[in-house]
Amino acid sequence: MKDLNQEERYQRARDRVYELKKFYGNLTSYIFVVILLASINYFTNGFSYPWFLWVAGFWGLGLAFHALRVLGGNFFFGRDWEERKIKQFMEEEERSGRNRGWE
Repeated sequence: MKDLNQEERYQRARDRVYELKKFYGNLTSYIFVVILLASINYFTNGFSYPWFLWVAGFWGLGLAFHALRVLGGNFFFGRDWEERKIKQFMEEEERSGRNRGWE
């Protein structure tokens, strides 16, 4: 992996801050909307059928995946995986001494 210059590191840090900001905005919206829906559910039928839990559950699942991606839990195809694979393919090509023609 090549050494990143100051501008590239700044841009990566800025992108990460932007993603964190989006996540925290999503989390705040989730909390407020779920509280609002729970209140509506309570005042309309007294939780005899807690329908707001459907929204809370599915949105919460999406929020959990968003948290894993943003907070560093992307175990499958994260940025580090891409860099490792690129390096692996370049090393394999150098060892074989020929161009495989990936295009």
